[in-house]
Amino acid sequence: MRRVNPEEDRLADEALQRIQKDGVVVPALWFLEVANGILVSQRRGGVSIATSASFIGLVEALPIDQDKVQPWSVFATVLFLGRSFELTSYDAVYLELVLRIGGTLATFDGQLAEAVRKAGGRVLGDPA
Repeated sequence: MRRVNPEEDRLADEALQRIQKDGVVVPALWFLEVANGILVSQRRGGVSIATSASFIGLVEALPIDQDKVQPWSVFATVLFLGRSFELTSYDAVYLELVLRIGGTLATFDGQLAEAVRKAGGRVLGDPA
């Protein structure tokens, strides 16, 4: 069972409000990660197929745009960032995107958040 973290809940609500108001750009990988999260949660008995279908409907209603940059065009940068900040290529994709578009990253991954900050990017919840 997931332990409730009030700060994470507050940040998740803030992220959702920002997405609803301003939209968001995500790497193509994001959709696969969401699908994987749903599959894992279903296998562990955390959510039913009906609940996941409802969640998918909510996500589809949000103004989420896929980054249009071809992965091969940021390949070298992703490798550089992954090496520099000891990130997986999956996390380095998010770092690259945030730096390229000047966006703010919403994550609960502490290592990724710290890498974004060290690279000069912004993380949701940081002081302005």
